[in-house]
Amino acid sequence: MPILFYCRSFAIKKMDRIIIADDHSLLRKGVARILGDEYPYAEIMEVDNGEALLKEVALHDWNLVISDLNMPGKNGIEALAMIKLMKPDLPVLILSVYPEELYAVRVLKSGAAGYLNKGTAPEELIKAIRQITAGKKYISTGIAERILKQLETETNPHKKLTGKEVEILKQLALGKTTTQIAQSLSIALTTVSSYRKKIMQKLLVDSNAELTRYAISHHIIPEMAL
Repeated sequence: MPILFYCRSFAIKKMDRIIIADDHSLLRKGVARILGDEYPYAEIMEVDNGEALLKEVALHDWNLVISDLNMPGKNGIEALAMIKLMKPDLPVLILSVYPEELYAVRVLKSGAAGYLNKGTAPEELIKAIRQITAGKKYISTGIAERILKQLETETNPHKKLTGKEVEILKQLALGKTTTQIAQSLSIALTTVSSYRKKIMQKLLVDSNAELTRYAISHHIIPEMAL
């Protein structure tokens, strides 16, 4: 059964209606209390499952949805997808017990405006809400760094190579034979062949010629070295 709170005093008009979806009563009330202190004029509704959330979103206008991931019935991911179909511009902040590294990127790609762990300090929650209501996405600094690293790896697959693999890549790209590489590094021929296979898999290439082109285009070896 939805519980409705009417918070008095003044508030930013953009934040006059907020709905919180979570199956843990203490969590909902804690978030409602934090929001009530920050946005005293806001109308804050609590629901304890995904179906109730979707019903309220369909029937009424809201300025912000704060939803858990793990709820009875429709989970947070399913509810998010349906909210984005019904009201694409309605911002949804996912507040979950799960670590950010497990779900943050996924929910942002699914249309969420932000992701926070439930252990986050109240100040961080308010910071996230302010950023979201300003039309921006919110993620923590740590997750932002992970995403940048992930994007860098996707753009430059050689970032996934180990130091030894980079060393062997350079020699392969310079036209060295497996025997020459084995001798220079004092390792077995089979070891060099194994490294070569792993390097090609990581770089998504099929031949030494493609390895060479990759190494030159990504400045791993200078073109003049050939």
